Amino acid sequence: MELLLITFLLLAFGVAGISIKIWGKKDGEFAGTCASQNPMLNTEKEPCGFCGKSPEQFKDCDNSLK
Repeated sequence: MELLLITFLLLAFGVAGISIKIWGKKDGEFAGTCASQNPMLNTEKEPCGFCGKSPEQFKDCDNSLK
């Protein structure tokens, strides 16, 4: 029962932290949502699945395409 309570509290803190970050940002947007910005994750230089930009074009990533 104690483990269940600890797990629930940790999940609640995580959700609260994400909620506060969304609430605090303008228009509720996260900065740097394109995975192509991270060369460690995108080793094959694939385009972003969100905006279609290549890793070389990540500075121009337009998050308004929602």
